[in-house]
Amino acid sequence: MKPATPSSDRRASPPDPVNRLRTSVGSYLRRRLPRPAYRAVRKTYHGARIVARRNPGRGRVLPDFVVIGAAKSGTTSLYASLIEHPFVKPCSTANGYFSHTKEVRFFDYNYERGRDWYRSHFPLEQERKTFANDHGRPFLTGEASPSYLSYCNAPRRVHELLPNAKLIAVLRNPVDRAYSQFQLSRREGLEDLDSFEEAAGREVDRLRPELARMAVDPYYSSWRFGTWSYLARSRYAEQLERWLEFFPRDQLLLLKAENLFVEPDQMLAIVYDFLDLPGHVSERLPHLNRATYDGMPDHLRDQFIEYFRPYNERLYELVGIDFGWEQETASVR
Repeated sequence: MKPATPSSDRRASPPDPVNRLRTSVGSYLRRRLPRPAYRAVRKTYHGARIVARRNPGRGRVLPDFVVIGAAKSGTTSLYASLIEHPFVKPCSTANGYFSHTKEVRFFDYNYERGRDWYRSHFPLEQERKTFANDHGRPFLTGEASPSYLSYCNAPRRVHELLPNAKLIAVLRNPVDRAYSQFQLSRREGLEDLDSFEEAAGREVDRLRPELARMAVDPYYSSWRFGTWSYLARSRYAEQLERWLEFFPRDQLLLLKAENLFVEPDQMLAIVYDFLDLPGHVSERLPHLNRATYDGMPDHLRDQFIEYFRPYNERLYELVGIDFGWEQETASVR
């Protein structure tokens, strides 16, 4: 018998004042205490909550899939469409912030908060059992944090907690992705350089101390790396090589962002098949977080196409897909 199609209830949970206070206290201690002392306090606190069975992640499922990147490549639009499927539940929590985001960013920026904190963002096990009884199969749940792809410690951490999770990466023409990230940093006031060419030229020197610190401190998450890594986060092969050390190739779905932009329904069908979900026609296929800015001058675009050519060739050989970015004469957004 064909399972019934469930109705979707996307209503956000009201903000929890106790949770807001707890978050404020945690932020205060994080600013005031030395990092080792702060970690010790957090570990003791969360350990006590688990013993008292007051931990927020108790009885909750872990994600079945994770969209790992890349930033500025359409992951927000993909996730917004994906959770419209009747057999997919979004990440959620009593914290009102997560009623409006796809990103938990646990495996990089929030790893210190612990696995129980991560679990707290996903549905209850009992909810999944009830759903399966009503509809003939359990729902899937997942999150999308595009910063995971480029964070060096994320592959190992994801594998330790979610060895069977299916991973999805959306890869955009590296020139356009880098330029889009630069424009975002400018809009958010995080980049004081006016020229993308200058920012790219200074990237190595800017990131050198951040990469050195990240190499020796596994808990250090650099906002500077996340903000100024225009070229680094577009060199996909070196990032995917780290992921493929921990996950088999068939556990990773790679999508071309340009295809997602212009053929979203076909790309969603590929994602549904990868996740073993039945076909579904979404009522809305949004193109979210789309910004308007002046395009890159042709001569500069040609220069960066040549810069990325050997990195792209390495990527095509690694994953067995030729994305054909070198033949694109203009940005696809």
